[in-house]
Amino acid sequence: MNLKYLSAAFAFGLSCAPSWAAPSADMQAVLDKFGALDVKPLHSLDVPKARMQASPADAAKAVQWEKRIPSAPESQIATKDIAIPTDAGALPARLYIPEGEGPFPVIVYFHGGGWVIADINVYDGTPRALTSGTKAITVSVEYRHAPEFKFPAAHDDAWAAYQWIVENAHEFNGDSTRIAVAGESAGANLAANVAIMARDNKATMPLHQLLVYPIAGHDMNTPSYKENADAKPLGRADMEWFLKHVFASPKETADTRISLLGQQSLADLPPATVILAEIDPLRSEGEAYAAALKAAEVDTNARVFTGVTHEFFGMGKVVAAADEAMTMATSDLNQAFATQSK
Repeated sequence: MNLKYLSAAFAFGLSCAPSWAAPSADMQAVLDKFGALDVKPLHSLDVPKARMQASPADAAKAVQWEKRIPSAPESQIATKDIAIPTDAGALPARLYIPEGEGPFPVIVYFHGGGWVIADINVYDGTPRALTSGTKAITVSVEYRHAPEFKFPAAHDDAWAAYQWIVENAHEFNGDSTRIAVAGESAGANLAANVAIMARDNKATMPLHQLLVYPIAGHDMNTPSYKENADAKPLGRADMEWFLKHVFASPKETADTRISLLGQQSLADLPPATVILAEIDPLRSEGEAYAAALKAAEVDTNARVFTGVTHEFFGMGKVVAAADEAMTMATSDLNQAFATQSK
């Protein structure tokens, strides 16, 4: 980890959570259901089996069903599947479309899954909630997965998709002058990289970046890695499993596209919302990245949500902290879109 940014983390008062934090009651209910689905640790499986088993999103949906919690209004969001052409081939994507006349703001969203598992179907809850809360079109972008396509395939796809969306947003009633990027975990790393590449290539800049527990470093000896080595649904061994499949060599994790804390400069990037989970190996690097953005004078709204784990963000129907985090995210996005409209 870059020592300059680590010092910045302490300077900005981003403290580490206590060891062995207990999940909130509603988070524990999801974890209990996750365990009841007979889910095996990722690091104990081969890739095909890991891709086939139930996800934390499945567990949250099961809790929602058991509690008879309505799926509206998010379930009423219209969707349309499209293909984004790139030099490497077409990328599947899904538009989440609000009611109204438009043209609408656009959120380019990248799902999580360690660049190995999951897809736009697994990560359906977040783009629905983002569109519901912002009245923006959310474009959920699929990208090539490892180990079939190793690093930097997903990063290349994310940048190609963003460029295409900027150039073609008008075709689906979107307004590319009001565009944001968003992502969770590995997808948050992709979103952060898109913002950096837009700056470096003097391309259309996103107005805002929503980063939910981003992969931002390559140090597995941070306080949160030590505290949450055996956390569910993501522990240290699971992260090691992801990295083994994504990179041709462990040395590649030091690449500044992965270790964002090693970037030469974070200045002149869009305002950021950084949402982190207390019970998550990635918390410390997320705290450090938020502090580094602030040190670079990037307007940054960062918060660690207590009592929740990695993957909590899309669980707003059943986890109170997730609903609060989504409100934080959509409020910041709405402010960014409104400022551009003036």
